[in-house]
Amino acid sequence: MPDPTTEVRRPDALLIEARGLHAYYGASHILQGVDLRLGRGETLGLMGRNGMGKTTLIRTILQLVRARQGSVRIAGRDMTGVKPYQVALAGVAYVPEGRGIFPNLSVRENLVMAARAGVGGRREWTCERVLAAFPRLAERLDNGGAQLSGGEQQMLTIGRALMTNPDGLILDEATEGLAPLVAREIWRIVRDIKASGIATIIVDKNFNAVASIADRCMILVKGRVVYEGDSETLRADRALRERHLGV
Repeated sequence: MPDPTTEVRRPDALLIEARGLHAYYGASHILQGVDLRLGRGETLGLMGRNGMGKTTLIRTILQLVRARQGSVRIAGRDMTGVKPYQVALAGVAYVPEGRGIFPNLSVRENLVMAARAGVGGRREWTCERVLAAFPRLAERLDNGGAQLSGGEQQMLTIGRALMTNPDGLILDEATEGLAPLVAREIWRIVRDIKASGIATIIVDKNFNAVASIADRCMILVKGRVVYEGDSETLRADRALRERHLGV
C-alpha cells in the first residue's frame, strides 16, 4: 500500500499548500516560516496554545492577512496576494471564530444567500441536505439569526459554509463557549463533513475531540511548527503534549 504521507505530498493530491509563510501584525513577527499542506479529503488538526499563530496562519492562507514572504497554492494554483473572495471561489470555505452570521436575516436567508455551485459545478450540499444535517435549523427556518442560541448560530455558520459546496473547510474554534451537549452535536457534524470527503482544518481547544477526528496534527509555538505528524503518535506522546499544549 502507498504511504499516506507520500500521497499528501503529491502535488495533485494537495488542496492547500503553504510554503515559508512569514506574517506580521505591525512590528510583531507572528508567522516565522510556516509550511502547511492539506490533502484532498484529509482532516488536519491545527494546535497550539493561545497566541501561537493559529488564527493568523488560517487568515494568511485565506489572504485576509498578507504574507510578507512565502506562498499559498490552492488546488495547484498560486493564490498568493489574491483577494480573499478568490480563495473562496477556488473551493475553500471558512467558519470563523465568532460565527459572523447575519443577525437580521432569517435562517433560510442566511443559507440561501450563500448557495452556489462548487468548483466544477458541484451542488452536493443543497439547502435540504444542510437542514437534514442540522435538524435544529430546520425547526427555526423563519427565525432571525439573532434569535438563535449560540450553538444554533454555530450550526448556521457551518451550514452556510457548506452551501458553497467547498472542497475544503476551515473551522476556527467551532465549539468555543458552547455547552457540552451542543459541542458534541457540532463534533458529530464535523465527522459527517469528513465522511463526505471535504478536506478540513480544525482549530479547537478540545484536544481529544480534534485528535480523534484528524488524520494529522500540527502544533505551532510562537509562529513556528514544532510538530507535524499523525494523530495517534501525538496522542501517545504525553511529554510532547504537556510541553506544547498543556494537556
